[in-house]
Amino acid sequence: MSDSNKKPQESGRYAYDGLDRIMHEKARLGILTSLSCHREGLLFNQLKDLCSLSDGNLSRHIQALEEAGLVEVWKGFHRKRPQTLCRITPAGLERFQEYLKELEQVIQDAAADAKKESPKPAKGVSDGWAPA
Repeated sequence: MSDSNKKPQESGRYAYDGLDRIMHEKARLGILTSLSCHREGLLFNQLKDLCSLSDGNLSRHIQALEEAGLVEVWKGFHRKRPQTLCRITPAGLERFQEYLKELEQVIQDAAADAKKESPKPAKGVSDGWAPA
């Protein structure tokens, strides 16, 4: 195939703008995954155990996710003991599912690239060129 028949490179093809920074942190990804799998919500200690986080770390991440409208938090009592219930919001679930679709695209792109032949030097790069 001649160079003139090749499909032009799409500008920003690998920018992955759908990877929302609020969700793209490891602990928050775990929290949102846990909550999306338990739509009725999880108690704070259950969520802490599922995500292997400390109390303070989980509290800070939950606060950030709540401020972003991704999760909701209810505080109450059970047998005179304080309880905190965390649940993903409908908007949070929708955003999280969109985020997962974007991650799937990243995986597809990387898998397709891994199947390609070894890269050839770019046009115009002289033989014998090597990185420093």
